[in-house]
Amino acid sequence: MANGKFEVYTDKSGEYRFKLKASNGEVIVSSEGYSSKKSCMNGIESVKKNAPNATIVEL
Repeated sequence: MANGKFEVYTDKSGEYRFKLKASNGEVIVSSEGYSSKKSCMNGIESVKKNAPNATIVEL
């Protein structure tokens, strides 16, 4: 996913959200709504920081 990208946008209710897209354009992650852009950017940083160490669990 070296060429993936985060897209930041505002939804219909005015909340900030982000999507993480793979290099082929497929959405991998859709965020919750955030009241501020700064909070949304913090959410992106959290994904960047925590995702590489995430455990894989099969259900």
